[in-house]
Amino acid sequence: MNRLVLQATLVQWQAMRYTPAGLPALDLSLAHSSTASEDGQPRQVSFEMRAVAIGAVTRLLEPLPLGSTGTFAGFLTSQRNGRGLLFHITEVEIDAAPAAPLTDPACSI
Repeated sequence: MNRLVLQATLVQWQAMRYTPAGLPALDLSLAHSSTASEDGQPRQVSFEMRAVAIGAVTRLLEPLPLGSTGTFAGFLTSQRNGRGLLFHITEVEIDAAPAAPLTDPACSI
């Protein structure tokens, strides 16, 4: 079975695009940080991964500000270039959105 459920934070997204079949698609980056147990010892785990949402689930993701957290579910596949994995999001449950959108300090006015 290929199913991934991940609690993560939305850290980046690109503009909405459309597949050749006309479905909306949203490319995202998700960040995860937690403590896991490995051989009875705690281990800090943190990573960022690329993800894509296609179809109806994009309506839930598109309006979210960066920094929103939630539970994302879907499946893994290889990226088009064959380098690494891509998380295809099929379900999302948003926990919280930040009070103010995150901005890059270098871009502030």
